[in-house]
Amino acid sequence: MNAVGDISQARPRWLGQSLARVEDRRLVSGHGAYVDDHLPDGCLHLEFARSPYPHGRLGPLDMEEARSADGVVAVFSAADLGDLGQSAVNIVLPGMTVRPLRLLAGEVVEAAGQAVAAVVATSRAAARDAAALVAFEVEPRSVASPRQGKELVAADRELGDVDDAFSRAALIVEATVEHALVAPTALEPRAALADWNDGALTAWLSTQAPYRAREDIARILGLSMSQVRVIAPDVGGAFGGKSSIYPEDLMVAWAARRLARPVKWCATRGEDLIAASHGRGAITEGALALAADGELLGLRARLAFPLGHWMPYSAAIPVRNAGRILPGPYKVGAVEVSLKAFDGNHAGVGIYRGAGRPEAAMLMERLIDEAARRLAVDPVEIRRRNLVGPADFPWPMPAGDALDSGDYPALLERMTRLSDYEALRAECETRRAGGEVVGLGVALYVEPCGQGWESASVSLCRDGTFLVATGASAQGQGRQTAFSQIVADALDIDPAQVDVRHGDTADLPGGIGALASRSTAIGGSAVLRACQGLREQFVEAGGERLNCAAADVAFSSRGLSAAQRGSVTWREFARHVGGDAGDPDEPVLASQVIYHADNEAWSSGCCLAMVVIDRQTGKLDFEKLAWVDDAGIVVNPLLVRGQLVGGMAQGVGEALMERIVYDQDGQLVTGSLMDYAVPRAADVPVVDIDKLETPSPVNALGAKGVGEAGCIGIPAAIANAVGDALAACGAAMPQMPFTSEKLWSALHEAEAHRERSGQK
Repeated sequence: MNAVGDISQARPRWLGQSLARVEDRRLVSGHGAYVDDHLPDGCLHLEFARSPYPHGRLGPLDMEEARSADGVVAVFSAADLGDLGQSAVNIVLPGMTVRPLRLLAGEVVEAAGQAVAAVVATSRAAARDAAALVAFEVEPRSVASPRQGKELVAADRELGDVDDAFSRAALIVEATVEHALVAPTALEPRAALADWNDGALTAWLSTQAPYRAREDIARILGLSMSQVRVIAPDVGGAFGGKSSIYPEDLMVAWAARRLARPVKWCATRGEDLIAASHGRGAITEGALALAADGELLGLRARLAFPLGHWMPYSAAIPVRNAGRILPGPYKVGAVEVSLKAFDGNHAGVGIYRGAGRPEAAMLMERLIDEAARRLAVDPVEIRRRNLVGPADFPWPMPAGDALDSGDYPALLERMTRLSDYEALRAECETRRAGGEVVGLGVALYVEPCGQGWESASVSLCRDGTFLVATGASAQGQGRQTAFSQIVADALDIDPAQVDVRHGDTADLPGGIGALASRSTAIGGSAVLRACQGLREQFVEAGGERLNCAAADVAFSSRGLSAAQRGSVTWREFARHVGGDAGDPDEPVLASQVIYHADNEAWSSGCCLAMVVIDRQTGKLDFEKLAWVDDAGIVVNPLLVRGQLVGGMAQGVGEALMERIVYDQDGQLVTGSLMDYAVPRAADVPVVDIDKLETPSPVNALGAKGVGEAGCIGIPAAIANAVGDALAACGAAMPQMPFTSEKLWSALHEAEAHRERSGQK
């Protein structure tokens, strides 16, 4: 049974402590090792010739000038690749049409930035110069913009009698939300290095999912799994954008095998913006039916997502997530959700921090706020009347999922106390009377936190250290710190005795990786189970008395009698095992598990934003940001806060500034950081954070996800605050991002309308 109580009889000693990150000293002192830091002897460099055209028939490539350029070793086109396997796409919805990746464009170019040729040279500069010499023409074809291409996904979700609910409604409100396409924009762009040696391939990738990458490389290149090793060294951020294999990764691996030399490619920022996967981009529409007292009777939602010209492994996850999360933490009598997704002549779209959760939360919270406004009910009060309560769990959702645990009314109440909500509401009214444009917004959210399994092993070595291997890789989350705390709790040792390894497929037979807010809940539970397996190798008799063959191995050199060895306790054994002859890293005891979670944990939270908008410039400033999050059992509050604030920064970016823009001809307009805005330190507001800790019953650790929460609740709270401010001025609410230009226009259009109608 996966119960929280099986961690120990009492509250663990190390869980819940804000230990400093053990990873940081190495990273901040310049000792990190990223893909681009690796340069094997004889390493070649690969660069791509990319199409400036978004769609059309590709004519013959003229590669002779490139081949004869200084330093060039080889130039490849699609014709050189032969028969390859297909990349995997997760079929999470019935009837999906799959658009797998292509290493290089063949007969048809499908998006600007798609690679048409690969140039390999002795230096990066030589490869880049030669790539510019590849000549080709494209016969133009019509361009399908995001959400206007061929339908690849269509599904419906329904719970209850929606027609009856709407027929009984005293009020029906509607909302439409447009999410701009956004770029993950990790500090480290994508990178790949591969080496073919003795019939096996080793690939260093900047990836969230090394085991998945190994499977893709093996399948596509026709290799066995034993012939492929993938290493994810230090990874400088990912945010979902590095969860799947890319055409560039595979081209590097193919070239290394073909040339029997190490080959490396590192993306420029421009290449990532035009050719890496994007996120968001959905248009969501909803109608909410309510009784006169504000009871939520029915919800109809139509969700349309863009998928681009190829599909990463998790391309349909945002579509599925948004559909299964609605109606969020609320009791709604009947729900009908229609899901659609379309291809287009633009970059592939995949998971991005939140992956469908923000889309669902934003639509539901906008509808709730509109209903409160129309009913003249306080936004907090209408939420309070309709929340799922603690006694209602497990609570069924329309797609067949179930909310596992939480206390949503307590989240709302704690947030109102943390922010002093009533005083803020009164302040808004006072300041509006003085002519200020000020608004207050509240949003609740629920977050599914990954499903399935993860692997882990824990070994007690001869030098007294504990070696942990996990399938949950890391890109800055503090995984080594958190997992060392879990091990220290379970084995009654100091975290300093624990060495956590991740990101190398040679460490474990399989794994999933770091995505979907699953690593602590499922990966951490796997580590916990491995620790328990280690201790279960001891027979407990009148305490924790050691009675196994390991005692003979570990204490043979100490001259202990059999009786003395049999009386050694676990703590004594773990403390004094060092000093034996042999390799200090050799395991004395080892436990390896594949842990399957019973179900999916759902975290939750409540956010509040208070904003003021300058009438003269449209500039938005934050007056207040408050947030209460429930991530279940918290391993390390310091790490949790870091994840919350990091997610909040990206949530602020989506709400206020970030957007990928294509023109009508399919050309990327936001192709550099001069044009694509990301939050700077000064753009990220101060936030008051509190927590509620309701353990999840569906995993051994009792933990829930936290890494994506800031992208889910914060944008919805900001949108509601903007809507509240503009509604008080009679102004229509624009779509995100809420740039100063949009807000200024909304205010001045409302002012012009009042003047035309003779209002003051």
